[in-house]
Amino acid sequence: MKATRDGFGESLYELVAANPNICVLAADTADSLRLGRIREEFPEQFIECGIAEGNMMSMAAGLAMAGKIPVVTSFAAFNPGRNWEQIRSSVCEANLNVKIVGSHAGLATGADGSIHQMLEDIAIMSVLPNMKVLVPADADEAVEATNAMIETEGPVYLRLSRAPTETLKQGEPLRIGRARVLRDGEDATVVACGLMVPLALQAAHELQNEADLRVGVVNMSTLKPLDEATLFRLAQKAKAVVTVEEHQKIGGLGSLVASVLARQMPAIVEMVAVEDKFGQSGTKDELWEHYGLTVKHVKDAILRALERKVEVYGD
Repeated sequence: MKATRDGFGESLYELVAANPNICVLAADTADSLRLGRIREEFPEQFIECGIAEGNMMSMAAGLAMAGKIPVVTSFAAFNPGRNWEQIRSSVCEANLNVKIVGSHAGLATGADGSIHQMLEDIAIMSVLPNMKVLVPADADEAVEATNAMIETEGPVYLRLSRAPTETLKQGEPLRIGRARVLRDGEDATVVACGLMVPLALQAAHELQNEADLRVGVVNMSTLKPLDEATLFRLAQKAKAVVTVEEHQKIGGLGSLVASVLARQMPAIVEMVAVEDKFGQSGTKDELWEHYGLTVKHVKDAILRALERKVEVYGD
């Protein structure tokens, strides 16, 4: 059990050690993002900016223009939550090679409460031209995503979590813009990202045992660019799609998936996400239960999608 922020910190340390052009910027959150070794061993590649996220992003833009690879880090509630205007105007308009890392996203931050529980970052980052958006499901995928982020030219947003999660068996390596199909199934397809991927897998497994339903599961770790070809192929086969995310229902994975399917092949879509509400203090499990992000909620959404599928398409 490791958090995606742990995989990020381990990977970034190796990358900084190998590439002197990488500069890491922090906003008084270095320990939370597992940057302590970089700060101690590579001080010339580490900049402590303090709680001044707008200034930090402007500094990163200047570093990128000077040929460096800035990695801008903080909690997602503040990066991109507090410095979105600088990301838009200073980074994305010029298509600069700035890497933006928002940790402690979603409700799993727990007792820190709504101020630290970022549930809108996928929406505000996906809408920006030139921006890529990555949401790894486990620590191993966070390692791969960190490497891919550094190797990719242009702005990239990497969404991380505080909560430890199990390591998944995902087969082929991560590729930006390519979904990972973790489970095949022709009755319905669940498209999930981040910490919701294990819940989707468990829901599919339980429904197979309980009702002999064959439910596919897709890890959509790249939300922008979205793997439209894979999504279209699976939706065409199943005609019932359920999206699962630790984010607001408006503007997140569900909205992105529904937009693609509406343009290419209308299908039954159900969404498991936060229903237009702010977070609050509590344990991860308490919050997930309260906001409807559990295996039971995923199973119920799959069954609703299948009922609607029968109404529209017949048996």
